[in-house]
Amino acid sequence: MTRIHAALAAALIALLAPALAPAAEPARPASRAEAVEVIRELRRIVAPAGVERYEYVPVGGIDQFVSIRGQDRGNPVLLVVHGGPGFPTSGIAWWATRPLEEYFTVVHWDQRGAGKTHLANDPATVGPTMTPGRFVDDTEELVAWLRSEFAQEKVFLLGTSWGSYVGLQFALRRPEWLHAYIGMGQAIDSPESERRGYAHALAQARRTGNRQAIADLESIAPYAQAGAAIPLADIALERRWSDHFGGVMAYRERQVDGIAVRLSPEYSDDEAARAYDGNGFSQEFLFSDVIGVDMSAQTRLACPLIVLAGRHDRSVNPYVAHEWFDTVDAPYKHFEWFENSAHEIFAEEPGKLLLTLVQRARPLAQQQAGRVRSE
Repeated sequence: MTRIHAALAAALIALLAPALAPAAEPARPASRAEAVEVIRELRRIVAPAGVERYEYVPVGGIDQFVSIRGQDRGNPVLLVVHGGPGFPTSGIAWWATRPLEEYFTVVHWDQRGAGKTHLANDPATVGPTMTPGRFVDDTEELVAWLRSEFAQEKVFLLGTSWGSYVGLQFALRRPEWLHAYIGMGQAIDSPESERRGYAHALAQARRTGNRQAIADLESIAPYAQAGAAIPLADIALERRWSDHFGGVMAYRERQVDGIAVRLSPEYSDDEAARAYDGNGFSQEFLFSDVIGVDMSAQTRLACPLIVLAGRHDRSVNPYVAHEWFDTVDAPYKHFEWFENSAHEIFAEEPGKLLLTLVQRARPLAQQQAGRVRSE
């Protein structure tokens, strides 16, 4: 081999060496802190007009946690009133609502008795204040603060599950503050919703031949009798099998919120491990009220109404909500079915949620802005 050939061969080997070498082990985060930092940087708001804030706001006599994120602080505010009670959405915001931040200033709020707010306050002090009316009052205070903070006359309010009770009550109280009320997993007649959820779970148990489910569900019959309180143990048993048959997430037996919060930049290591401590605390005070809700007689709304419903939802029956929606008189209303969702639309169909809110909700704010300019 000539010197030239040898030099060419050596050069070729040098070029091919990376491809021929064993594949290097991909870099992995060594801790939760490292993984969270990756997520934090990827979602960091860098737009000049953007907003990214995480803070405690004095509401109802205690400090309550909010995260506020958006690419343009001039976009309409979208306040999320979470469910549970005591089940915050701030822990899933890093992956479930990021795209919404391009069209709205998205506000996740840990209510009293929930998430970071629960961890930051003395439960003995908060406990006596855990009444449905206080949550509506808190919502009013927070919306007033957001209107002032962002110089916007109106906001969007999205209430989900328990938050849909609070949200609808607020919309009835302060419709002039809302571009629209958006109900997701809208609670209307909870006892009727419970009866339908139970019937579906029992039918699925019989269809699949699940003897344990059949025995458990038949043991609590008749379930949700009119005029009688439902024992909490019966509710827990019904939920066990309703969830098993896809009533909370259409194609999963397990909710993903508890997984997502493990990597949420909004929560420290300790907070992430205790993110849902407030769920049991809140339900102790509020669950009997939740199960007894009946707002079917509220058929006049002075602000636009949008209802988002998972076709497979058995936690809050969507057909009960649809029947109520048909009776409602509102300046504008729209009902959207999510065919691949049950109760967790944020997690199950975030893409369709984005399209729906951009196409159906955001134009209502643009119309309001046009009216203000014309005046």
